[in-house]
Amino acid sequence: MKKTTTNQKNNVLPRLYCNLFGHDFEVSKKVTSHVNEYTCKHCKKELTTNGNGYLTELTPKYKEINATLERIYTARKLRLQENRLYTSNYGISA
Repeated sequence: MKKTTTNQKNNVLPRLYCNLFGHDFEVSKKVTSHVNEYTCKHCKKELTTNGNGYLTELTPKYKEINATLERIYTARKLRLQENRLYTSNYGISA
């Protein structure tokens, strides 16, 4: 007879809830203005937005892609803010 731990029993209820009623996703991380990572409140399943805008499971590959995308997006956003600040301080029109 196989022993069942309490962790396995606790994990069954959220999965059962999601199987019956569907997942209840919430945004767990905003990568860019159009790419987000989502986590189910009950079973902790993770999804992200793929290149076509559809939700797909968050694999290690997508985690790496999102981290790189976030780094590039943040750097670009800061560079554009600095450029706007520079042009407004010195009266330069773009």
